Amino acid sequence: MQILSLSDLWSGTLGSIVSYIIIIVILLVTLLVSLRLLITRRKIGYFSMLLSLFLLIVQYMQLIQFQLIQTVDETAAFMALILKISAFVLVNTGIYQLYNPTKLRDGLVIGLFGLATAAVASSYWFIPGWLEGSDEQIRQMQPLGLELYLFVLLFVSFLIVNPRIGQNGKFQLMLTLYFCAHLIYMANKYLFNGNQLALVKLEEVFPMIFHIVLFLFIVERIIELMQAIYNSAIKDGLTGLFNRTFFYNRVNQHISQNIAVSIIFSDIDNFKKLNDTKGHQMGDQVLKQVAQIAKEEAEPDGVCGRYGGEEIVVMVLGTTADNAAVAEKIRARVEAETIVTVSVGLSHYRTPLKTEELIKQADEAMYKAKTTGKNKVIAYS
Repeated sequence: MQILSLSDLWSGTLGSIVSYIIIIVILLVTLLVSLRLLITRRKIGYFSMLLSLFLLIVQYMQLIQFQLIQTVDETAAFMALILKISAFVLVNTGIYQLYNPTKLRDGLVIGLFGLATAAVASSYWFIPGWLEGSDEQIRQMQPLGLELYLFVLLFVSFLIVNPRIGQNGKFQLMLTLYFCAHLIYMANKYLFNGNQLALVKLEEVFPMIFHIVLFLFIVERIIELMQAIYNSAIKDGLTGLFNRTFFYNRVNQHISQNIAVSIIFSDIDNFKKLNDTKGHQMGDQVLKQVAQIAKEEAEPDGVCGRYGGEEIVVMVLGTTADNAAVAEKIRARVEAETIVTVSVGLSHYRTPLKTEELIKQADEAMYKAKTTGKNKVIAYS
């Protein structure tokens, strides 16, 4: 019985089959991740990605079959090339759709590329009469049009898809790996008749790295989406501050551990008048400016939230005097750096106050500041 060596697993037919199996395993894992996304989010980009991964798996299973039978007829070779091009187009379409909504214009562009692919594919079977050469030379020229077309698709992907997605570095790396793999394949086929073992292995290694990067690309996109969902659940969309529920829970967490905190409750003075006279866009801009000032003054240990409307709340740690100084800095900076002023209320945690009572005290102090002249800080007493 012949014993397999490491060199057998690297070179020859067996080495190629092992490489293709590794790629199929990577593709299956990537497909499962994309399937999970499709089920949970039902976005068309995941369907395009899923379909492209399925085609890639079929493509590499076909390559394994070619290695086993060693002889490939023209029709099978043509179908393999069409499969490769279709998978590449769908991968790029899926990547684009992961970051962009699908519009009618996008469908038209994809349709045009489909027509272009069909037109180029016809060159496989209809060789111009002015080309002269032996039957073997003509046969070798048949796939040249489609193989050169792949370079055009790579260039178009870089121009159209790359500027409109995230993770540009990974995407550019993927295109570079694909370009190198295809260039090596072309060089080995047309210059060395496929007999350079080193080039054959590079043809297999580059796609392997390509699919690993594709897997990492999709995983990172999942992380981005999860982070976006989490942020939308805990943050206010306009100001970027934490929402009321999250802020309340953070205050409650500190109080349950008997940690001394202070609540700064601020409300923009004459905000309704500002909206009525200068428009809601100006109101939103001012609200964001005040939120940024409060956030900067609360860092690094404070927590800022939008409590409702033009009300911004801050939880800060430290001594009573220090926290009163933070409240005054917020008021002074808003007056100096924006076109509005704020009325500020301040309350300090004392046992056995509860979260609702502590925030309510700060709210009452703010109301007192607003009804006794505005643009001032008043501590609850």
